[in-house]
Amino acid sequence: MTDKKVLGMFKKTGALLTGHFKLSSGLHSQRYLQCALVLQRPEYAGQLCSELAKKLKKQRPTVIVAPALGGVLVSYEVARAIGCRSLFTEREEGKMTLRRGFSLTKKDRVVVVEDVITTGGSTREVIEVVTAYGAKLVGVGSIVHRASGEIDFGVPFEHLLRIAVETFDPATCPFCKERIPLVKPGSRKT
Repeated sequence: MTDKKVLGMFKKTGALLTGHFKLSSGLHSQRYLQCALVLQRPEYAGQLCSELAKKLKKQRPTVIVAPALGGVLVSYEVARAIGCRSLFTEREEGKMTLRRGFSLTKKDRVVVVEDVITTGGSTREVIEVVTAYGAKLVGVGSIVHRASGEIDFGVPFEHLLRIAVETFDPATCPFCKERIPLVKPGSRKT
């Protein structure tokens, strides 16, 4: 699947937004990729996650883990395509954790997935949960790699779309200086 085809899905569903956005990382941006608008369409979710699964299958995962909320559908669909379990982490008192009876063992080979990765902060939090259980991290994947530079998770990192979106520290954000209203479209509200 080409970048053009993936980006086409974002455009068709109105998921490529422009404005003044606060990202989950705390950084600001003029463009935002709202994966939920693409993933609400089962045909697109299935196509995207099947393609991502093809790239991740070579790591032979036994479990796919994602942070809630944005990665839940990605985890489920990738796990379904590979034929393994799907788990998600949630924040409890500000700390990422496995809940709902989910657990990992030292025998598990884990791939952490996300809808979009910008700084890798949430992904690293999930990786900490995985390693705390003693499970083996074997890969990371995302539908969109939005970082301006490379991110090293210490394992293979696969993605479908690489798109550089300029980000700004809130203290130097030109859109804040222009008093353009700030929107926080993601799932994390802090």
